[in-house]
Amino acid sequence: MYRILAINPGGGSTKVALFEDEELIKKEEIRHTPEELAKFARIIDQVDFRRKAILDFIEREKVDISSISAVVGRGGAFKPLKSGVYLVDEEVIKDVLEGKVQADHPSNLGVILAREIAEKAGCNAYFVDPVSVDEFYEISRLSGIRELERKSLSHALNTKYVARKLAERVGRKYEEMNLIVAHLGTGISISPHKKGKMFDVNNANDGGPFSPQRAGTLPTTGLIKLCFSGKYDKVSLLRKVTREAGLLDYLGTDDLREVIERIEQGDEEARLVYDAMVYQIAKEIGSMAAALKGEVDYIILTGGMARSEKFVKDVEEYIKWIAPVYVIPGENEMEALAYGVLLVLRGELESKKYGG
Repeated sequence: MYRILAINPGGGSTKVALFEDEELIKKEEIRHTPEELAKFARIIDQVDFRRKAILDFIEREKVDISSISAVVGRGGAFKPLKSGVYLVDEEVIKDVLEGKVQADHPSNLGVILAREIAEKAGCNAYFVDPVSVDEFYEISRLSGIRELERKSLSHALNTKYVARKLAERVGRKYEEMNLIVAHLGTGISISPHKKGKMFDVNNANDGGPFSPQRAGTLPTTGLIKLCFSGKYDKVSLLRKVTREAGLLDYLGTDDLREVIERIEQGDEEARLVYDAMVYQIAKEIGSMAAALKGEVDYIILTGGMARSEKFVKDVEEYIKWIAPVYVIPGENEMEALAYGVLLVLRGELESKKYGG
């Protein structure tokens, strides 16, 4: 039996979970108030604060730290990497400390926190399928403008996890299947997988369907005009398209449950916006089916919105003709972290080197 401690630093919390093999034993989402985080000028300055929260969890839950077999941290927006389980080494720590990442986000702290706790436990630290997993074909990178290359940034951790779990469920190997995985959360990333490779994806901040908070693909010339309208500066417009768009912009809420309640009460604007989001999601899934030349074994719907039976049913009405649809709701991030490391500890998967 292996004991794995998983650490996932997010925007307003640090999630910690202890697994024995695949069984979740203890977990906690340690909330951090805006006032607490406002004390730190930079995200990297939060390391000591978050480490103390993790150690307090270990003490509070009476976890024998010497019994931990491995510690795994959430992987951030690092340099482009192949999918897999990586040992935390000096090079990835150096890149985070020096800001050599594709985006500044608390998830980048996962490797630092994991290594520090692992040193206390006397075991290895890992990260699994970071945001920057890149298995793009070269044709997937071209955008239409030479200066603007399409980037592979996605919900890779959950996407790869649910793909492998489905493969287990149907008794096949992930590396032998063609899949479309739609991660449907605050941000949406929809990806085609061919024989174990996620060779394309809509970067949730740059394209695809609009989501509860994000704008998705926008009319290009209209966006350029908006940039020069004087209404927004660079910071506020970036915030608009990545945090204040989609459902939130149209309806004043990013809560899918509230939107559905409003529809049930006869709100026609809510119905129109909801239907448009479902329509755009289905179109993106259809485009990924084309990328696979129609050879699709299964479609997976995952992420927070996949918990809604109505939402799933409405999306399925558009896409069920393409391939059988499986629903694996939720983010599944902690389970995905532990599962990846467990495969390494069992000798079923070889860990990779960030610097290799």
